[in-house]
Amino acid sequence: MSDARGLDPVMQDEDVPGWWQALGLPGLFGAHVHFLPENVQRKVFAQFDQAGPKIGREWPIRYRQSHQERVEHLRAMGVRRFPSLPYAHRPGIATYLNDWSRGFAEDVPECLWSATFFPEPEAASYVGKLLADGVEVFKVHVQVGEFHLDDPLLDEVWGQLEDAGTPIVVHAGSGPVGNAFTGPDPLERVLRRHPRLTVLIAHMGAPEYDAFLGLAERFERTHLDTTMVFTGFFEAEAPFPRELLPRVADLGEKVLFGSDFPTIPYPYAHQLEGLERLELGDDWLRAVCWHNAARLFG
Repeated sequence: MSDARGLDPVMQDEDVPGWWQALGLPGLFGAHVHFLPENVQRKVFAQFDQAGPKIGREWPIRYRQSHQERVEHLRAMGVRRFPSLPYAHRPGIATYLNDWSRGFAEDVPECLWSATFFPEPEAASYVGKLLADGVEVFKVHVQVGEFHLDDPLLDEVWGQLEDAGTPIVVHAGSGPVGNAFTGPDPLERVLRRHPRLTVLIAHMGAPEYDAFLGLAERFERTHLDTTMVFTGFFEAEAPFPRELLPRVADLGEKVLFGSDFPTIPYPYAHQLEGLERLELGDDWLRAVCWHNAARLFG
C-alpha cells in the first residue's frame, strides 16, 4: 500500500511498545477499535472481502484472528484501553449487540463498555437504561445504517446523551462511499439543538475534513478521531489537506487516536507513524495517543 507521498508502512507492530515508551507514555489509548459478535463479524468481513457497495475499493483485512487473539495482540502492543464499538445497521439488532458488548467488556478489563442505538421507537428506553447502568461510549454509523442523525425517533436519545455527557463515536463522513445520509449537515443540525453533546467524529470526518473540523472548533464537546487518516491507504483516496494541520494542532485536547482495528489493510503501527510524520511535536503525540482519551473517558 503506497501512494504518491511515499507513505509506505515502515513501522511494524512489534515496534509499537518502544514507540510509546520513547514518548514517556504508560501505553496507548485507542479510541476506535471494533469487537463484534462472531456471526456479525463474519458478515462485516465478507462485505470488505467483496469490496461491496459501501466499501467501494479493495480492502484486504489484516487482522482476522479470534477475539482472544486480537485482544492479546492489542495487549502485546501496549494498548491499555479500547472500546468495542458495535453499530446497529438495521432496526431490532441494537439490543443484541449491546448485550454482547456488555459481556465482552466484563470479560476484557481494558475494554470500555460500548453500545449502539438505531432510530426505532424503543431507542430512548434502552439508551436510558444503558446510561443509568453506566455504559461508557456509544457508536453510530450512518453510512452503514442509512439513517439521518436528526431522525425524530432519536430526538429523546440525543437529549439523554447530552445530559449524561457520555461520548458517542459518530461515523458521519462520506467515506469510503457516501450516500444520502452522510456528510456534516445532519450532525450540525443535531449539534445546534444539543450543543453540549459529547461527540467523537470518526475518521476526522473523511473526506469532508474541513467541514467536520469546523464542527469541532465550534462546539465545545465535539472531538475528532484520527482513525485511518494520515495512512498511505487513506492518503491515496482522500488525502488530508495539509493547510488544515495548524487548525488540527490548535484543537488541542479534542483529537484522539483511533485505528479501526481489526478492519485495516496495513499494520496497526502504520497509523502511529502517520501521526508522527505530521511533525506536530511529541507533546501533541502524547496528548492524542493517551491524555486526551484518558480525559474524555476517565
